[in-house]
Amino acid sequence: MIKINKTKIFKQIGYILISVIFIGVILGLGIYLGYSHRPEIDKITSVINKTPQVETNADFSSFWKVWNVLNEKSIYANKVSDQDRVWGAISGLASSLGDPYTVFFSPEENKSFKEEILGAFEGIGAEIAIKDKVLTVVAPLKDTPAWKAGLKAGDKVIKIGDTSTNNMTTDAAIDLIRGPRGTSVTLTVVRPGESETREFSIMREKIQIPTIDTKLREDGIFVISFYSFSENSANLFRDALIKFIDSKTDKLILDLRGNPGGYLDSAINIGSWFIDEGKVLLSEDSLDGSKPKMYRSHGPRLFSDKLKFVVLVDEGSASASEILAGALSEYKIATLVGEKTFGKGSVQELVKITDDTSLKVTVANWLTPNGVSISLEGLKPDVVVPITAKDVESKKDPQMDKAIEILLSK
Repeated sequence: MIKINKTKIFKQIGYILISVIFIGVILGLGIYLGYSHRPEIDKITSVINKTPQVETNADFSSFWKVWNVLNEKSIYANKVSDQDRVWGAISGLASSLGDPYTVFFSPEENKSFKEEILGAFEGIGAEIAIKDKVLTVVAPLKDTPAWKAGLKAGDKVIKIGDTSTNNMTTDAAIDLIRGPRGTSVTLTVVRPGESETREFSIMREKIQIPTIDTKLREDGIFVISFYSFSENSANLFRDALIKFIDSKTDKLILDLRGNPGGYLDSAINIGSWFIDEGKVLLSEDSLDGSKPKMYRSHGPRLFSDKLKFVVLVDEGSASASEILAGALSEYKIATLVGEKTFGKGSVQELVKITDDTSLKVTVANWLTPNGVSISLEGLKPDVVVPITAKDVESKKDPQMDKAIEILLSK
């Protein structure tokens, strides 16, 4: 009969159980440590297409760690959808280039941008841009609430309502300024040459962007006041030129003051009526260093060298206005009178990102026929004539007066 040592068996079983438990603890600890220290991107389960599809050496782990920390700790995390966080991240990516004109449009912003392109929206009617890192009024459009309230080109907008504009993008500012007609928005601005701030409480209206006015003065000078380069502005300008030709005068003033620009094609078409076919109207200095793209007059030139022509510009003249004025001046077609222009001479391309979002990205800089960078320098008039606050108060226009003087003396 075999005698069984139960004590020894129980000890062996105990050793086995302890070993199994120890192994289980080690295994569980390993699983826990592996799970808790897994890549941050693997902790995200609510976002698809997380892995970059481009070649880059950038380390994205910090991005996903911030994402997770916000989820775990921020009291606002449940107030923002994952998709809106993605839109915000893309906006930050666009702004990292330091170019105020490279902007990502979220679905809501994309809708507002399309409304602006169509030429009708609800707001105050002021073109704004970032200049010297400050939100600046390029120009208030004629007869709009901004124009009637007294906003001026060059005004620095430091607050919209109670919100500081420091580090604010142009499009974020536009979102705050626009709103339903019948509501108001308050802008706090610093006007160049003044130490005190000004506040403008402006009632929003439906804005129809104005384009052109014409007038034949009693002294025989024909004036074309041109407010924006819209999709149809070249046709409207052609009609204005027909009126000028019918007036039988050879003295023309083109007033581009406060014209913030718009469609490049309109500037090319208008310039072609004054400049010989084949001559360069502007070039695009591509950012990749490739050969500049030339835009040439396609003619037909309608006017001879006997045309007496003055173009009025100021710091509210930007973009397509600077292109047209620069070409007319450098080919000695017209004399520029007024103040230095805004200096907005870059080319943006609108790229569709999703069905309801887009990216506006700067792809080139505009140069005048003589190679002057509009963005870097703006345009300096041939005859510099400032307008003072006293002139405005007394409703005097020394720039127009100088243009008239030049034409009547020829």
